[in-house]
Amino acid sequence: MESQPVVNITNLDHTFGEGELRKQVLFDISLRLNPGEVVILMGPSGCGKTTLLTLMGGLRSVQAGSVRILGQELNGAGKGKMVRIRRNIGYIFQAHNLLRSLTARQNVQMSLDLHPELSKKQILQQSTEILEAVGLKEHINYYPSSLSGGQKQRVAIARALVSHPKLVLADEPTAALDSKTGRAVVELMQSLAKQQGCTILMVTHDHRILDVADRIVEMEDGRMVKDEANLQRDPVAI
Repeated sequence: MESQPVVNITNLDHTFGEGELRKQVLFDISLRLNPGEVVILMGPSGCGKTTLLTLMGGLRSVQAGSVRILGQELNGAGKGKMVRIRRNIGYIFQAHNLLRSLTARQNVQMSLDLHPELSKKQILQQSTEILEAVGLKEHINYYPSSLSGGQKQRVAIARALVSHPKLVLADEPTAALDSKTGRAVVELMQSLAKQQGCTILMVTHDHRILDVADRIVEMEDGRMVKDEANLQRDPVAI
């Protein structure tokens, strides 16, 4: 029996503005992401990649077409349903989006605040363990201002993965990093996600990290122009 896709998008359109300012930015997008896949999304700046990511993540309302995340339809979903779906999604942004007034552990703990079933002790334990897993055992109580760019992005990865999401959406996670640090961050994200059995969709322009993906998807002018298995992938990679 075939497993249910984590993401199943069909005939998705999206428009910004109204009247004469109305501009369509996504055209008839269809995309399927399966459990455990690492998929890279590429395309020129302004082609609609980030808009697509925000729609998948429940950060923007679906206007036309179908976006199903873990079997749940987002088109027409109410606020409560959207919150429940977002609990299963981890986000990693280019600018890491850490709160400067919070320590590394406090930033990570924020993701667990969405899970009322966890006790304070469990939240403390899980946030500590994930920071150790990303190599920040000695920096748990550091504030972002005392961390390097790579360390900040590791905190962002920990925050995204601490609640064991089924789906991780990463928007240009290596853009602000040098090649060596960027590579380490992506491999870490890939390894932890594979351990947790979650699906990753990563938007990137970085051709040096393409081999981590199972599939490469490309967009141009708001349309899907390519979706195929990654021939560059190292079969030995985790």
